[in-house]
Amino acid sequence: MAKVLAQSTIVPSLVTSRTHGRSTGKSKRSVKMMSSLRTPGLRINSFSGLRGSTSLDNMFRVDQDFHSKVAISISSRRGRGSRCVPKAMFERFTEKAIKVIMLAQEEARRLGHNFVGTEQILLGLIGEGTGIAAKVLKSMGINLKDARVEVEKIIGRGSGFVAVEIPFTPRAKRVLELSLEEARQLGHNYIGSEHLLLGLLREGEGVAARVLENLGADPSNIRTQARNAFVIRMVGEGNEVSVVTGGSTGNTKMPTLEEYGTNLTKLAEEGKLDPVVGRQDQIERVVQILGRRTKNNPCLIGEPGVGKTAIAEGLAQRIATGDVPDTIEGKKVITLDMGLLVAGTKYRGEFEERLKKLMEEIKQSDEIILFIDEVHTLIGAGAAEGAIDAANILKPALARGELQCIGATTLDEYRKHIEKDPALERRFQPVKVPEPSVDETIQILKGLRERYEIHHKLRYTDEALISAAQLSYQYISDRFLPDKAIDLIDEAGSRVRLRHAQLPEEARELEKELRQITKSKNEAVRSQDFEKAGELRDREIELRAQITAIQEKDKEMNKAEVEAGDGGPVVTEVDIQHIVSSWTGIPVEKVSTDESDRLLKMEETLHKRVIGQDEAVKAISRAIRRARVGLKNPNRPIASFIFSGPTGVGKSELAKALAAYYFGSEEAMIRLDMSEFMERHTVSKLIGSPPGYVGYTEGGQLTEAVRRRPYTVVLFDEIEKAHPDVFNMMLQILEDGRLTDSKGRTVDFKNTLLIMTSNVGSSVIEKGGRRIGFDLDYDEKDSSYNRIKSLVTEELKQYFRPEFLNRLDEMIVFRQLTKLEVKEIADIMLKEVFDRLKSKEIELQVTERFRERVVEEGYNPSYGARPLRRAIMRLLEDSMAEKMLAREIKEGDSVIVDVDSDGNVTVLNGSSGTSETLTDPIPVV
Repeated sequence: MAKVLAQSTIVPSLVTSRTHGRSTGKSKRSVKMMSSLRTPGLRINSFSGLRGSTSLDNMFRVDQDFHSKVAISISSRRGRGSRCVPKAMFERFTEKAIKVIMLAQEEARRLGHNFVGTEQILLGLIGEGTGIAAKVLKSMGINLKDARVEVEKIIGRGSGFVAVEIPFTPRAKRVLELSLEEARQLGHNYIGSEHLLLGLLREGEGVAARVLENLGADPSNIRTQARNAFVIRMVGEGNEVSVVTGGSTGNTKMPTLEEYGTNLTKLAEEGKLDPVVGRQDQIERVVQILGRRTKNNPCLIGEPGVGKTAIAEGLAQRIATGDVPDTIEGKKVITLDMGLLVAGTKYRGEFEERLKKLMEEIKQSDEIILFIDEVHTLIGAGAAEGAIDAANILKPALARGELQCIGATTLDEYRKHIEKDPALERRFQPVKVPEPSVDETIQILKGLRERYEIHHKLRYTDEALISAAQLSYQYISDRFLPDKAIDLIDEAGSRVRLRHAQLPEEARELEKELRQITKSKNEAVRSQDFEKAGELRDREIELRAQITAIQEKDKEMNKAEVEAGDGGPVVTEVDIQHIVSSWTGIPVEKVSTDESDRLLKMEETLHKRVIGQDEAVKAISRAIRRARVGLKNPNRPIASFIFSGPTGVGKSELAKALAAYYFGSEEAMIRLDMSEFMERHTVSKLIGSPPGYVGYTEGGQLTEAVRRRPYTVVLFDEIEKAHPDVFNMMLQILEDGRLTDSKGRTVDFKNTLLIMTSNVGSSVIEKGGRRIGFDLDYDEKDSSYNRIKSLVTEELKQYFRPEFLNRLDEMIVFRQLTKLEVKEIADIMLKEVFDRLKSKEIELQVTERFRERVVEEGYNPSYGARPLRRAIMRLLEDSMAEKMLAREIKEGDSVIVDVDSDGNVTVLNGSSGTSETLTDPIPVV
């Protein structure tokens, strides 16, 4: 519970450790442990032994410095013989009582004292501010400022040096022991701030008693007021025991239920629950089941985030307003924290005893409806070796109707745990909670709007709420409505508020200087250079005043904007779109002017990298533009193509170019080499191994990659090499844009661009190219291409099944490369070599003769551009490597590559003057 408090602080040797955060339990053992008066001091690092509370925030409202330093925790530490209090006592302290002790320690440090006395405990009681003791002292006219003045008058300030561990004085320890006695006399199983106050008054001889006397307070009157205040709390008008977050459940004392439960009905009466919109059918069904004579235990079953807990809160709100039948009128919905119930049960039988007490209190009250969220945790809860779990303890009461219980769990957990125990399953009546529709989610968001506007101090437009519901449904497929839509408006509100809350640039600079001044001041104090520290303190005060003035001016300007009709910060549809994009990586914002230009010039850019394949480039560009403006079918992938053609003509290169240009980088592409999926058993690698097989927990190569990057290019390279079962699996991707992995999770492919490459038909293209020739006029070339395309399409139909080809958007046949196109590709490849040499500070130039030589050796219509790469490697890269190793070419040189009269490649250092004998050197740019 208090694990959120990370920093360490030293608490007087009062604190003890629960082994593994568990309670020692018996009061006799506590009394026995109280006899030890010299227990080692303890460092507070984490405190899991406290009973739960809705929030720890209420514990620390003294100042930010204290808030940042305090950590409520217990862990043992090797002592130094310091005086301390008994071990078992601290386990029974409430959060407010612990805060009092922490504040007492802080007061000792502030005064420079090496001890915690009764006067520091008194200051801690006043400074705590929210407990019964603080309220009583405040009602008597005692405030922290006056009390501090009186304490300093009586005992003065210390030397300034404070030990790491501050021990308790004997009188302070006596106060703590008396507070335990007061709690026992009142029949309480905890020690709160009111018990500490009663113990302080009962001790009556310390400095605290003199302080109260000097302040004109009557100890007997304070004692009476404290007891009266506690009695008022017991009838439901106060709240001291922090774990009883919902207040008392009536005149009947139910300490166990108060300790481990939260009264939802009380919270509903106080207006602390969010409004519940819709779900009337499910709430009516729950009320109907609760009215049964036996087995009156509904179990809410639904996916995470659909609103199961909200139904229980809706029932509590109905009870609070009286809008329920007389069968449950006046009842109280108490939510039980199972983790809290199990925590601290170290010894065998403690958990069972705690649960039995809980059941007895519920039976005696006869007005409790128990709500157990994550009800599947009942199974196995508290079951040590030879013991029975919570589910088996509760079964008889659930069957007889003595215990009315509402459970809530997910479909998976219900199937995994509840259905496996038929005896438990029959005691619960399932209530299915479906995911709300988009329209219902919009109504839910409108119902919650006011709460989020108050929290974030801004406004939400109707368009923002509608956009949150629609976009979350469309783009966030692994979560459920309304939870994901609510998260969207919440984060969008936080983003807008932070954007408007930023300090002006001038104030940020002053803040930076202030931090440096404060750091220097602290260093000066540590080195006892008090003169310098005083100067820095004056500068610190001056800076704080300047920052405050700027902040006030900024607030006035914002206020003026609101009065002028601006209305303050507003969350719009654009903010929701930005959050969706940041979550998913899918661009859902409106197309900007710059992006419009990029989309319109997409072919031009891709042609710079992919040469001679106009049809393929145009098809890809059309698909991207269609998807970006929102005209694509929302239930299918962006587009699906099969690229067919001979090897080396740019099929894979086009997919890489698209990923680099529009999706950011080539790494944004998911590439699967289908030659790895030639065997039947390898198909499971795409979606994950089935249960029981090695690798089941790792997920599939395809499904996991798309789940992490839903907006991308998926390249299935050489698709014809895959096993036929792969095509069966791809049918649902192509048609519905979804695929279910081995764990049953649905992966969304609606924002992917699917490209499959194939060499099927390459023989037809090669024969057609040789027979007809591609060095023809444009019209003749186009006519021959169309004829070859039809032949390739027929061959594809013979290889792939009709239901597979029919789901593709387009089958694109790549042309053979002409010699002129190969020359353009050669320039691109030479540019890559040039860039690599440039990084080594070597400038490269080649002559036209060398280019012709590269094209001559690298041109082969049957193999495309790949022989060209080999030619450049052999003719240029190998020659350059030899010269560089021989130190004939160094950093800063200018290199010219040419071909001599014998046809041999020559690499000459242009900086040595040899370039004069060469003609037409061409820089590669």
